[in-house]
Amino acid sequence: MIPQFLFATGIENSNPTIQNGRVRVDEMAKCRHYEFWQKDFDLVEELGIRFLRYGPPIHTTWLGPGRYDWTFADLTFRDLGRRNIAPIVDLCHFGLPDWLGNFQNPDFPALFGDYARAFAERFPWVQLYTPVNEMFICAQFSALYGWWNEQLSGDQAFVTALKHIVKANVLAMHAIGEVRPDALFIQSESSEYFHAENPQAIKPAELMNARRFLSLDLNYGRRVDSEMYEYLLDNGMTREEYHFFLRNHRRHQCIMGNDYYKTNEHRVRADGSTTASGEVFGYHVITRQYHDRYHLPVMHTETNLWQGPCGDEAVNWLWKEWANVLRVRNDGVPIVGFTWYSLTDQVDWDSALRENRGTVNPLGLYDLDRKIRPVGAAYKQLIHDWRQVLPAQSVCLQVPIVMPHDASQEWAQQKQDQAEAQQQDQTTVAANAPS
Repeated sequence: MIPQFLFATGIENSNPTIQNGRVRVDEMAKCRHYEFWQKDFDLVEELGIRFLRYGPPIHTTWLGPGRYDWTFADLTFRDLGRRNIAPIVDLCHFGLPDWLGNFQNPDFPALFGDYARAFAERFPWVQLYTPVNEMFICAQFSALYGWWNEQLSGDQAFVTALKHIVKANVLAMHAIGEVRPDALFIQSESSEYFHAENPQAIKPAELMNARRFLSLDLNYGRRVDSEMYEYLLDNGMTREEYHFFLRNHRRHQCIMGNDYYKTNEHRVRADGSTTASGEVFGYHVITRQYHDRYHLPVMHTETNLWQGPCGDEAVNWLWKEWANVLRVRNDGVPIVGFTWYSLTDQVDWDSALRENRGTVNPLGLYDLDRKIRPVGAAYKQLIHDWRQVLPAQSVCLQVPIVMPHDASQEWAQQKQDQAEAQQQDQTTVAANAPS
């Protein structure tokens, strides 16, 4: 077992519905991954990347309660294992299968826990998971902004979606942990900040800056701020639902993934409306805010930028984000990985997937013809230059990763047995803790 810094990329697998559920936005289809999945895995190897954010398409894999079609997952995960690429398994990326409806459905959390367990049982060599991707953004875009899935716009709908999404994530962690006791969970969550444009905007900005933490507060069992507690209860969360999160978190097995894009910072007007501010604080400052709150190891789990007219915009952004990662690390924060997302260009993210136009967004390491972009060449060089440097530094967390080829080794099983005993100890502590 060799401690590794997790240089990663991902296959974009967003799949929300739009137009009141009539249209499924399947990024794997739009980016032609179903057609070129073997070539895509070749490209991951070509870059020297050993960790891939990846998951089966939930809407075609999960057919009903206890009913699954693993055909595509069997092909792709078998091939990842053969290549010794460790997947960070993304089980729910902004969408649900049609039979479940949307994130207002109270049956979703428990059923999703069953789905996560079934996946872990079928692929027991998988160790790394992001059960639900960007929980806050999923709830916000679906039930506060009215863009996807349920397409609702209100605080009660948002709180309902959020509590169901985070509970699903927690139950999935428990279910996976019963199968794979040494599983590690990497939350990929958008790291946001809201800047007041004028004095009258201070109050709404403060509320938004408190609300941005809700998904992780609940996921990690952290008591929310008093104003947010009232906000949750005023909008439909019960005391019993709130206390579920305090009692059932799995933070001891978590890595806090922070996603950062230029669009993550916002200017807030006096009326509470917002507009993009562009990069003001940057990844370093905002990630320190999140780490100071949760005190967990960190991974930079998403970033990208369009390759612009000069051809070097994305390359310069990669350099800037990497400099921020090193600054966070040198400040003493245990940062364990970095991700350029995604492997290929994406489609229609310029409208946040709200419009089904087929617009190609040139922000991948490769274009959709699978030709490398300048940022892909730059990332390959960055990985080559830094791979052997980072693990030698004591400040970098030594993540106990079991690579696919080692999953059947005796030492790996011993490690799982140790993790299972630690889980039992943690469960006892949590059960006896005051709620």
